[in-house]
Amino acid sequence: MRIEASSISAQNEKHLKVHQRNFDFLTQNLSEKGCDVEQIVQKLSNFQVAIPSWALGAGGTRFGRFSFHGEPSSLEQKIDDVGLIHALTQTAGAISLHIPWDIPSDYTQIKQHASSLGISFDAVNSNTFQDQKNAKESYKYGSLSNTSKNVRQQAIDHNIDVIKIGEKLGSKSLTVWLADGANFPGQSNFQTALQHTQDSLKQIYRALPEDWKMFIEYKPYEPNFYSTVIQDWGTSFMLANECGEKAYTLVDLGHHLPNTNIEQIVSTLMYKGKLGGFHFNDSKYGDDDITVGSIKPYALFLIFNELVYGMENNPQNPDLAWMIDASHNIKDPLEDLIQSLEAIQEAYAKALLIDQDALRKAQENNDVTKCQEMLQEAFRTDVRPLIQQSRLKSNGALHPLEVFRTLKVREELIHERGKNTVATGL
Repeated sequence: MRIEASSISAQNEKHLKVHQRNFDFLTQNLSEKGCDVEQIVQKLSNFQVAIPSWALGAGGTRFGRFSFHGEPSSLEQKIDDVGLIHALTQTAGAISLHIPWDIPSDYTQIKQHASSLGISFDAVNSNTFQDQKNAKESYKYGSLSNTSKNVRQQAIDHNIDVIKIGEKLGSKSLTVWLADGANFPGQSNFQTALQHTQDSLKQIYRALPEDWKMFIEYKPYEPNFYSTVIQDWGTSFMLANECGEKAYTLVDLGHHLPNTNIEQIVSTLMYKGKLGGFHFNDSKYGDDDITVGSIKPYALFLIFNELVYGMENNPQNPDLAWMIDASHNIKDPLEDLIQSLEAIQEAYAKALLIDQDALRKAQENNDVTKCQEMLQEAFRTDVRPLIQQSRLKSNGALHPLEVFRTLKVREELIHERGKNTVATGL
């Protein structure tokens, strides 16, 4: 299924007058405050977030999974679903693949198919957190950190194979996330596990093409509940430095203990030129992987405030890779992703309203009250007309979720694919 531009335009027509009135009103108010509205709208139009292939089907928990009808059962169908989201939002111009779940059978055909939908290939992701069919070695006790050299070599070889697959697709980065760790005290030697991981990552790093990046993810717990080998941003940062200048830390918003100051982590990594990218999601208790902005929208805004400052003031840090990493247990995955993209854009737009020079001056003067007022004024501003204007300029939908439902996209997907399809890899 594809959504034609004419269908989106027809739906937009219903809301144009109201949108224009709201946009003009907000533009006047922001312009009087010194905001360059045209520049903000352009930045929103340019902002693209990759959709992970594994988020296009229903998620699950340790206890069960409730399938959602019309799920994509092939890589082609996953790309189709990203194409639907991108047509509506004009913000999802890339897909991030997970190997071995998403190995193309015909690379040329897959690239052409994605290109026809305006979709490129973002970071490729390796999988050493579960055993694959017919694998010689098991990752039960770890992969890159395993005490067995044979297991470590299998994991290294897999990551190098993932790089080769990504090269054929036009990807430029590899994301490494490890489930390695321990469930019980004394189960493993912390230093040995870290040394094995460092040595393994260095071998993978040496296989990177010249123009590639390696993103090293971290997580404090789960699936192991006593220790994780790469448990925090500091360990990831250390490993990235050990590997070389093409290795960076990747921040997943759910991969932190409760109340962690993620915005400070972001700021520090950008200052050191080692922030590679983001996995967006939200959480209440742990790594919940729920809809972005559904629980902590102000925290997301504060993170974007540091990102906006860093993008303007830290040329030593490369352009960032943006991706959603969520699990949709009971919601339509496509609707959930549309909501997440909206929340990300809102946080970004609000952060763009802040006069960073004025904020810096207030900070230098220790005017704590003014600093807070500047942040909260931006956060309280309804920036949806700016986001809608950016989508309108790119031929997207003013109200993507409404159009998704009005055009009965899920019903069409069920008609095409049936009710019993299951997204691969889940």
